[in-house]
Amino acid sequence: MHFVDRVRVHVEAGKGGDGAVAFRREAHVARGGPSGGDGGDGGDVVLVGDEGLSTLLDLRYRKHLRAEHGRPGGSKDRHGRSGEDLLVRVPLGTVAICEEELDAEADDARRPVPWVIGEVLRHGERLVIARGGRGGRGNIHFRGPTRQAPDEAEPGTPGEVRLVRLELKVLADVGLLGFPNVGKSTLLSAVSRARPKVADYPFTTLRPHLGVVRLDDERTMVLADVPGLIEGASEGRGLGHDFLRHLERTKVLLHVLAFEDDPRRTPLRDFEVIERELERHGGFAGRPRVVAVNKADVWTAEERAQVDELRRALPHDVPVFEISAATHTGLSALLDALHHRLSQVRAADEHRNGT
Repeated sequence: MHFVDRVRVHVEAGKGGDGAVAFRREAHVARGGPSGGDGGDGGDVVLVGDEGLSTLLDLRYRKHLRAEHGRPGGSKDRHGRSGEDLLVRVPLGTVAICEEELDAEADDARRPVPWVIGEVLRHGERLVIARGGRGGRGNIHFRGPTRQAPDEAEPGTPGEVRLVRLELKVLADVGLLGFPNVGKSTLLSAVSRARPKVADYPFTTLRPHLGVVRLDDERTMVLADVPGLIEGASEGRGLGHDFLRHLERTKVLLHVLAFEDDPRRTPLRDFEVIERELERHGGFAGRPRVVAVNKADVWTAEERAQVDELRRALPHDVPVFEISAATHTGLSALLDALHHRLSQVRAADEHRNGT
């Protein structure tokens, strides 16, 4: 399955039905009054969270999303039927952004664009991205002391028409980041049941992968492996640029480092490069960091000395773990530390929210 995490769609809510102009015509009523009913409301365009979906692929080929129009009112004070809402199922973590208001009369037409309409985070959660128009009032509402037979009714109002961008940001507790081919996918496979593609060449991971780590009956967390970053990723180089946003919802960042054949690259330099890319992207300041230096089972003495140098150079609140995803060396201690940091963040969030 292709992974699609960004689409643009033309969204059109239903128009409200027109109110009716009608009069009572019963034989036993000498002077029939107005009886025109109201038009039905137009249908909304609604996103619905579906935990069974993992991509926006289905929407790549649906460039127009239209809800049903409301039906006009009828005689004998009959209300028109409201238009059916258009329900669009999307994966959890979908954000809806209005890029353009195409209806100049809409209430939001004066709002600067782009602006965030909302996001879908839970299964079954609904988010209205375009509201249907209101049904017009029938002439029964316009009768008065001096107007016994009004011949006017209201037209229905138009529904909202927008150009909407949908973006998927994966929902995970811990985000794995690092250069290509440092072993992030192997690490995710080693600690969870996730089975991302693993091979010995750069950019093996072409989409985010999620893995659930179960430490015991009470401690679980979700890890996200995103495509490897390279220097300049925040400016569009490599494959990691579009995937940086998948780390925005994570609560803890795990740097995965490793030694490569290039003598100019060291774990410390790679850490600094990735941190610069995060800073340029924005939104990650203050997020807890943990470092794992991978492939410890094949280090030389010189490489071990470089790991010690890395540990001395980093702040005290950024722990460094020596691991081997291939042999599972050091993984238990790493996972315990990640869950501890995650628990601290969750506790702080609960305190901040008063829960």
